[in-house]
Amino acid sequence: MNRHVTSPGTGHPAGTNMVDEITGHRRMRRNRKADWTRRLVQENRLTVDDLIWPIFLISGENRRESIDAMPGVERLTVDMAVEEAKRAADLGIPALATFPNISMDRRDETGSHSLASDNLINEATRAIKKAVPHIGIITDVALDPFTSHGHDGILKDGQILNDDTVSQIAQAAVIQADAGSDIIAPSDMMDGRIGAIRRALDEAGHQNVGIMSYATKFASAYYGPYREAIGTGGLLKGDKRTYYIDPANSDEAVREAALDVEEGADMLMVKPGQPYLDIIARLKDTFAMPTFAYQVSGEYSMIRAAAANGWIDGEKVMLESLLAFKRAGCDGILTYFAPEVATLLARR
Repeated sequence: MNRHVTSPGTGHPAGTNMVDEITGHRRMRRNRKADWTRRLVQENRLTVDDLIWPIFLISGENRRESIDAMPGVERLTVDMAVEEAKRAADLGIPALATFPNISMDRRDETGSHSLASDNLINEATRAIKKAVPHIGIITDVALDPFTSHGHDGILKDGQILNDDTVSQIAQAAVIQADAGSDIIAPSDMMDGRIGAIRRALDEAGHQNVGIMSYATKFASAYYGPYREAIGTGGLLKGDKRTYYIDPANSDEAVREAALDVEEGADMLMVKPGQPYLDIIARLKDTFAMPTFAYQVSGEYSMIRAAAANGWIDGEKVMLESLLAFKRAGCDGILTYFAPEVATLLARR
């Protein structure tokens, strides 16, 4: 005769209890019980190899300018940018992305100074590559730093001229590659730009220069501090909704990325980052290509401001926000936190 042995006072079979009955002895907390087990089963990790550092450039020498809307971020003259590139390389950061604040006397309706071989972007590329040849340089060919109206393309009669803009940015891409840029990252969102840039680079003998497409750049409200940083905030006439993607649209973003892949993009980028983690995951799952996110100025400044007010632990939120990009499928992140994060990671 079988005897049903129960644990005293529980009414459950000996060696078990109500929770074991409910879970079937499957307890998720076993793998969380200690630091060493948590490290063993961690699915995603943030490393210095995931970081791209965007920096802002100004003309002159030995000068830094603080950016009120981006605490801790500065505009740098080229010589100062070279010193920061050395620091980034010492920290193990793989690449920099450069963005210029062009003086107003160099800006016009067509952004023609983008075609100058000695403009601020190209000057910085040559100087950094000479001093730190092993760090990657990523440059943008969008016209907004060079236009008097703050748009990413050529403006005529209230319209952004797609084809004229594409022709100009393809020329600018070759000039940037001539200066030593390793990756062209066009953020303008003009139709056909990736194919035109690829064709222009190849015809100029720059087959080894890559293209990181801002494949899905949304008409976002998160860009405000960046526009202050490059001096376009007060210039912009109208908005950019005729060429950036509607934040409500996910399928359209995938179609945009598909076209860029067909046209020859080597890498895809989602901008902004954290509000669009779903887009990152969709692109990675769909195309299985190197996929990046830009943690934009608004994301950065919100974390900084909340931390300054004592509302959050800034360091922990910074690291958690970057880990979220990895979880969503990112191979890397453009972030203004890069030097700070690299320093923290080196101490671990």
